[in-house]
Amino acid sequence: MASWDPQQYERFAEERARPFRELVARIPTTSAVAVVDLGCGPGTMTATLAERWPDAAVLGLDSSPAMIEAAARLATPQLRFQLADAGAWRPQRGSVDVIVANASLQWVPDHETLLPHWAAALDDGGTLAFQVPVSTSDRSRPPADGVSTPRPVSAEVFAEVAASGPWAATLAGATDATGPRSASPVLPAAEYVRLLSAAGLTVDAWETTYYHVLPGDDPVYEWFKGTGLRPYLDALAGADLEAFTTQMRQYLRRRYPREPFGTVLPFPRLFVVAHRA
Repeated sequence: MASWDPQQYERFAEERARPFRELVARIPTTSAVAVVDLGCGPGTMTATLAERWPDAAVLGLDSSPAMIEAAARLATPQLRFQLADAGAWRPQRGSVDVIVANASLQWVPDHETLLPHWAAALDDGGTLAFQVPVSTSDRSRPPADGVSTPRPVSAEVFAEVAASGPWAATLAGATDATGPRSASPVLPAAEYVRLLSAAGLTVDAWETTYYHVLPGDDPVYEWFKGTGLRPYLDALAGADLEAFTTQMRQYLRRRYPREPFGTVLPFPRLFVVAHRA
């Protein structure tokens, strides 16, 4: 399991918050008594769910003790946080009104089994909403509708650097931002539409590429240091970690060159909002 640093993650808080806000804005559920945020991180955005549904009990789940510790400062009688693995969460049928998973399902395997179970947990009028970053590995099999998706070069850089040095054997099983390089759990958009439609939900799915303009030195490295690079960095130590970090910074600078106004990071994401009438 990757270690997580809430302070590092929140260095780009506004950029990370925007997809969450745009996802939640498309949720049609107007009233709720039970709302769950899977992969709540430091809890900052989970707290906004309590504002959106003021009559609901809001629960944030995350598998990182550091994230849950950071989120605990926001807890209220309405808003709770709990250490838990989203992949092991099994709510009762019809027990939840809103399930949100923002940039977390790329770390959770077996979506084909998991999502129908969560769909069954929705009460009438309930909604399952999630977004995931889209990477090269997500196109390891062509989508049934033949539609391609923009691919960030970050995953290619991670794989290239991981295989290029004395650390290659150590990093052979490491994961990038979308799960194991050889077997990402993220499905093509059309498969989510089919899967959740078969579960009795009305599905709204779309893809967006954000072009974040990041300030400072090595901002792309700093961005992924808080997310997709965590498994690589956790697996190394000492001289290997230092050399890997130096090479990763160099590669990312070349692939994402700094310009007078900042560094542009294209970041494609897939959004799915599935509603039970």
